[in-house]
Amino acid sequence: MARESRLFCVVAVAALLGCALAFLPPPARAQTFLASRIDRIFSAVTSRQEPGLAVLVRKDGRTVFARGYGSRDLRSDLPIDQRTNFRLASCTKQFTAMAVMLLVHDGKLRYDEPLTEIFPKFPAYGRRITIRELLDHTSGLAAYEDLMDKKYAGLDWEQIPQMHDAGVLALMEQQTGTQFPPGSNWKYSNSGYCVLAMVVEKVSGMPFAEFLRRRIFEPLGMRTTLAYEYGKNQVTNRAYGYSNDAGVWLETDQSPTSATLGDGGVYSSLDDLAKWDDALRDHTLLSAREMRPAITGVVLPANARLRPTGPDGSPASYGFGWFLNPYRGHARMWHYGESIGFRTAIVRFTGDKLTIIVLENRSDLDPAKLALKVADLYLAQKR
Repeated sequence: MARESRLFCVVAVAALLGCALAFLPPPARAQTFLASRIDRIFSAVTSRQEPGLAVLVRKDGRTVFARGYGSRDLRSDLPIDQRTNFRLASCTKQFTAMAVMLLVHDGKLRYDEPLTEIFPKFPAYGRRITIRELLDHTSGLAAYEDLMDKKYAGLDWEQIPQMHDAGVLALMEQQTGTQFPPGSNWKYSNSGYCVLAMVVEKVSGMPFAEFLRRRIFEPLGMRTTLAYEYGKNQVTNRAYGYSNDAGVWLETDQSPTSATLGDGGVYSSLDDLAKWDDALRDHTLLSAREMRPAITGVVLPANARLRPTGPDGSPASYGFGWFLNPYRGHARMWHYGESIGFRTAIVRFTGDKLTIIVLENRSDLDPAKLALKVADLYLAQKR
């Protein structure tokens, strides 16, 4: 009898929900249906008792879905929500690029300016590297991660001191050349974006994190977004990173490369990234003309051996802090981030006025693929 009662309740609730949806206007009914389908995508891959993710979907300049799944910190078991701040990893590069572009806007920097004009003591090979080539990953700079691996060979990562942007610049100053002639090929470079952070410091006369705060985060009302510096500031509502080791969640929040800022040190939340999305759409910080170089793909020589690819190896192009390649025929600017314990994706379909953001404090899910599953729900309506 109890089983029959439960079955009756389930049927009754479903009927009531169906009736409620029937009385909604068609746009609201469609959005409610989409929200339930989005929720199924993410609830299927997470649980409340494990590290999770936060999802933001914006359409036509409005937030239509924002939800957290799982725990931001297994020690406190606090749930992830719209205010949870995640390490953005390489999605930070769009903020570093914006900082550089603001200095160009101010007339304090040029895209064709050689590195040696900013750092006169930089080795002679820097005369051939321009700010533009640092931005679009055609500088050919040595990978600082590889240099660290050589320097600290044989040590566990816990024994290796954390690298900072100034340390990356110092490593580049110890080199005698690049991996290829600047501008001749493309190779994704965290070194280049760490050096750009130091360029911002030198040209602006203020610490990189402070420049981001004053010129980007505060003007946009991104009140809890920051470039995290241990001992100097604090991340509120902070998500900690985790990795799964044979079914056991281990806190893997920091590594030797977690203290660099220009390539991956910004923390932000869904609430603040919605404001960032507004600023990009409305050209709040830069005009459409000034923003154009950031969303124009790099042009390489015909004989270039190395060309832009996405993290999955698919052909792409690259602007300033953004991958640029269409998805199912829809123009797309996007970026993917990955650092120890975190994975992130920010995907913007500008022509469709659709933005999808997935932030994770776990290393076993692909946020870019999950974001495209959401995109399919919206783009399928236009086919």
